[in-house]
Amino acid sequence: MDNTVTPIDEEKEKQDILKAYRRLLSAAKRNEAKGDLRLVRKAFDVALDAHKDMRRKSGEPYIYHPIAVAEIVTSEIGLGAKSIICALLHDTVEDTDLTIEDMRRMFGDKVANIIDGLTKLNVVLDMQEDKSMQAENFRKMLLTMSSDIRVILIKLADRLHNMRTMGAMRRDKQLKIASETIYIYAPLAHRLGLYAIKTELEDLSFKYIEPELYTEITSKLKETERQRNRFINKFSLPIITDLENAGLDFDIKSRTKSVYSIARKMKQQGVPFEEVYDLFAIRVILNSEMKNEKADTWKAYSLVTERYVPSPARFRDWVSQPKSNGYESLHTTVMSNEGKWVEVQIRTKRMDEIAEKGLAAHWKYKDAQGGAQTQESSLDGWLARIRELLDSPDPNAIDFIDDFKLNLFAEEIFVFTPKGEVRTLPVEATALDFAFDIHSAVGSRCIGTKVNGKLFPLSHILKSGDQVEVLTSSKQKPKEDWLAFVVTAKAKSYIKQALKEEARATAAEGKELLDRKLKQWKVNIDNETVNRICKKFRLQTSQELFTKVVRKTIDFKDIREFLDDEKSANRWYNVIRKKMTPGDDAKKAAEKTPAPKKGDTIVIGDASQKVDYVLAKCCSPIPGDDIFGFVTINEGIKIHRVNCPNAINIQSNYAYRVVPANWANSEEHTAFTTNLLIKGIDDVGLVNSITKVISKDLNVNMQRISFESHEGMFEGHIRVFVEGVQHLNNLIGNLRKVEGIKTIVREDMEVKS
Repeated sequence: MDNTVTPIDEEKEKQDILKAYRRLLSAAKRNEAKGDLRLVRKAFDVALDAHKDMRRKSGEPYIYHPIAVAEIVTSEIGLGAKSIICALLHDTVEDTDLTIEDMRRMFGDKVANIIDGLTKLNVVLDMQEDKSMQAENFRKMLLTMSSDIRVILIKLADRLHNMRTMGAMRRDKQLKIASETIYIYAPLAHRLGLYAIKTELEDLSFKYIEPELYTEITSKLKETERQRNRFINKFSLPIITDLENAGLDFDIKSRTKSVYSIARKMKQQGVPFEEVYDLFAIRVILNSEMKNEKADTWKAYSLVTERYVPSPARFRDWVSQPKSNGYESLHTTVMSNEGKWVEVQIRTKRMDEIAEKGLAAHWKYKDAQGGAQTQESSLDGWLARIRELLDSPDPNAIDFIDDFKLNLFAEEIFVFTPKGEVRTLPVEATALDFAFDIHSAVGSRCIGTKVNGKLFPLSHILKSGDQVEVLTSSKQKPKEDWLAFVVTAKAKSYIKQALKEEARATAAEGKELLDRKLKQWKVNIDNETVNRICKKFRLQTSQELFTKVVRKTIDFKDIREFLDDEKSANRWYNVIRKKMTPGDDAKKAAEKTPAPKKGDTIVIGDASQKVDYVLAKCCSPIPGDDIFGFVTINEGIKIHRVNCPNAINIQSNYAYRVVPANWANSEEHTAFTTNLLIKGIDDVGLVNSITKVISKDLNVNMQRISFESHEGMFEGHIRVFVEGVQHLNNLIGNLRKVEGIKTIVREDMEVKS
C-alpha cells in the first residue's frame, strides 16, 4: 500500500483562493452590496493572513470557509459590504491572535460589535457541560437580535456552509450537528423568511440523520423528473396564454417539494413515495410596479381560477395581510385536467425576493412606498415580542425552546382589539393567548372574553377577523389547566412562571411544617434526611415533598413510620458491618457497571463489553438499525434508533450524554420486538392470511395483534419478534403480497415530551 502524502501545491492553492475571492466580489456587485469594497479587500487580506496555517477537516485551507460564508451572506441573503466584512472575519477573534479591539481599530465600531456578537455566540454554542446548555445558548442567540439582527443572519450562513461541507466529519459529530440544525436553525431561518435556506438546512440535516431514505427519495425524484416536467408544461400552457392575453408581464417557475417535506409526508400518511401526490407547486411571478401589485396579483388569481377549478379550503391570502416575517403571496390549489391537485402561488418579483431572502430584502425596499414599511414594522413587532419573552424570569430553558420552536413554525391569524388594532397570533390560538399577547398582567387576570360581542370561555379558539375584548378580575390568578389550551410561547412561559412561584410559596409552608415535626421527633433536620424521605416516597425533588405535606397527600404518620423503620434497619446494618471482611465494600463497588468514557463505542451483542444497556421502547431498535446510546439519569444507557422520534431532541439538547453505538457482527441474535402498522381494504379472511404469513410461512412469533375495520378499510397493529432489519424486511416483503394490503410501515411510539 502506498502511504506517500501528496505534496501541497502552494501556488495552485493561492490561485484557487483568489478565484474564490473574485467570485465573492462578483456576487457582491451583482447584488448591489452597498459599502466600501476596498474594506472588503482589506478584510480578506486580514482573514487570509490570520488563517494562513489553518486547515479544515477535509484538508483544504481554512480561508475557503469564511469566503464561502461571505458569499452566502451577499448572494443568498442579500446583505451589504459590512456583513461581507464580518463574515470574512467571523472566526478570527475566536481562532487567532486578533482581538475585538484590533477589529474596532481596522474596521470601526459596527463591524467590531457584530464580530463580538458572533464570537460570543460561537463560544456559548460549543459549551455542553449542563443538560439545558444547548437550549440556554439558543436564548442567548435570540438575545443578540436586540443588538443587531445581522449576527443571526451571518450565523445562519456559517451553519449552512458547515452543513454543506460536513462529509469529512465523524458520524456521531454529523448526527449532533444535523439534529441541532433541524431543531434550532431551520425553524429560525423559516421565521426570518429565509425559505430557501430553511429548506436546504432541513434537507442537509435529513441527509445525515436518515441517509438511506434521503437517497431513496432523491433517486426517485430524479427518475420521475421528465414525467413531472411534461405534466407541468401541459398544465402551465393555458395559464401562460391567459396571462399574456391579459397584458400581464410575468415569469412562471415550478418548485419541487423538498426531500425532507416529502419524507415527513410519507411518514405522517404511512405511504410510499409513489403515493405522495403534491410533489411540486407552480409559481407565477409578476413584474409589477408597487402601486399595481395587489390589483395584478388578484387579476392573475382570477385568470388561474377561471381556467382551473380551485379548492376553497386550500386558499391562502398573504397579500392583503402579510405574515409577520413579511411573506406576501396568494396560494390556491386547483384541479388539473388530469384529475390531480396542483398548488399555484401568485406573487410579484418584490414579494418573491422577500420570500427567498427574508429580512434582508426588506432593507432593499424600505424606502419604497406601499406595504414594505408595514411588513418591516410587523417584523420589528415580532422581534419586540421575542425580547419581551426573553425577559421572562422562567428559568427552564428546555421548556422555553420547545414552546418557542412551535411558534416559529406556526401559521398565523389576524385578530382585532376593541379599538381596531391588529394582533398576529398562531393558528389555534385561544382567547387566553390573545389576553397574554396584550400584556402578561392582562392574561394573568383574565376571567373571560367577548369575541365579536358574545361571551366565550378562555379556551375559545380564535379565527382571523375576530374582534376580542378581555374581561379581567383582580382575584384571578393563572391555573395549571390553562397550559392545556394556550399555544403561544409567551402565554405558556408566564403561566409556568406564575405556577412555579405559587408552588415555591406552598413548598416554603410545607418545609416549615415538616421542620417543626422533625424537631418534635428529635430527628436531624438536614438535606440528607429530606433526600431519604423523597427516595422513600419516590419523589423527584424536596419541593414536591413539601407541597404534598401541605396538601396532606403524604401523612406525617407515614413519614414517622419510615424514619422509625430506617432507624431499626441501621442498627442491624451496624451489627452486620462489624462482621464484614476488609475489602467487601470495595468489591461490591467494583461490580457496579462503569459509565462509558467519552469516545467509547457501545457494541450491542458483544459479551466481552461489560456495559449495561436497555433498548428504548420509544423506537424498539433491532440489529441492522443505525443506533446511538443515551446516558439517562436513573435508567442507565438506553439504545435509540437514529431516526427515533425522540432522537433530534436528544441529539440537540443532550449531545454531551450521547455515546456512539453499533451492533456486534455475531450471528447469534436473540429475538427483538418491533411494531408494524398495516392498512388496506377489509376482506373476509384477511386477518387469517396475515397471521399465516407471519406464523407459518416465516416462523415469526407474534407478541400482540389488533385490527380495526371502518367503512371497508382496516388498520392493524402487530408486535412481532424478529432477528434484525433483514429479517423484518423479508417479513414486510411477504406481507405486501397479501391481497388487500396497501401500506405497511414500521411503527414508532409517540414522542416523549
